[in-house]
Amino acid sequence: MKRILKIASIFSIILIVGYFAYPKFKLYLASQKTTSNTKNETFYILKSIHLDSLCLTLLEKGIIDDQDLFHAVGKYKGMSARNIALGKYVIAPNMSYSSLLNGFKRNRLGNGNGELEVKVTFNNCSGPNQIEKICQKVAKHIQADSSELAEFLLNPKTCSLYGFTVSEFPSMFLSNTYQFFYDTDAEAFTKRMANEFKSFWDKDKLKKLALIGLQRPSEAYTLASIVYSEQSRISDEWPIIAGLYLNRLRRNIKLQSDPTFKFCWGSKLDGVQRLLYEHRDIDCSYNTYKNEGLPPGPICIVGSALLEAVLNPASVDYIFMCAKADYSGRHNFTNSGRQHVNNANQFQRWLSNEQRK
Repeated sequence: MKRILKIASIFSIILIVGYFAYPKFKLYLASQKTTSNTKNETFYILKSIHLDSLCLTLLEKGIIDDQDLFHAVGKYKGMSARNIALGKYVIAPNMSYSSLLNGFKRNRLGNGNGELEVKVTFNNCSGPNQIEKICQKVAKHIQADSSELAEFLLNPKTCSLYGFTVSEFPSMFLSNTYQFFYDTDAEAFTKRMANEFKSFWDKDKLKKLALIGLQRPSEAYTLASIVYSEQSRISDEWPIIAGLYLNRLRRNIKLQSDPTFKFCWGSKLDGVQRLLYEHRDIDCSYNTYKNEGLPPGPICIVGSALLEAVLNPASVDYIFMCAKADYSGRHNFTNSGRQHVNNANQFQRWLSNEQRK
């Protein structure tokens, strides 16, 4: 009898343990079930979503084939609209339901554990609408659209918040390739650019800024934008051109840079090879033929290499430059007004001959 009672007790314990353990074992098996996709699938969560809706969307896209099991695992993990992170995800084949849900879960930084970073590049942004051009390039890679970005960046309150005038504000944006999370909004993008700006302008660079006679980082950026607009192809000329324009600033000579008055015309002079005196005669605060010193702000977006060239200018006595009469893309430099006139005449004759061919 004792033996029978002992066996019955053991059997009862097994039943009780089994009763409580089976659901967890079943849940474990469900968590190890894998996705149905046979190749990497890009998946976006663009707005707040509940677990039920997430399950349905994944089922409709053929990424999972058992909505109930996926929901059960998600419910066990406490997944809800509160902690399902927005963003861009890549779902690999045969990913377990548990791993997939863990990837969607928001971490302490506010991103999904498996959220994908995207590359954002902006360059070749010039002219009066350079901020809008940045927005168009950036919006191709993050969730914020170009109009949303532009509305935020062009707001004078935004410029003031970061310590810039509207004209100076483009100097906060260093042309480069950056990593962002897809769900980055306009405010987060701007904060990141401000941090990149502060990171570049360390104490050593601020000392160099003072040594070359400039007061604000935006002034160096504006000068760098003129240097690049004069010479976009051959980087070894950048320090020379920077030194030339710094000489003019020190001697209170107008910069007389063609790209600055061209900036005033917007896109109207695009493709025009021969710039005329009538183009140069435009009344505009950016026209360095009419105004002394630097323009109010940059005429194009530049990267750190251009700023380094301005902060480390060549030690030259040049105050004039003119394109060489060939297709090299290089310039003749001089401190002689007479020689500069000869160089300019030579270039104009060469250009006229080339246009007649």
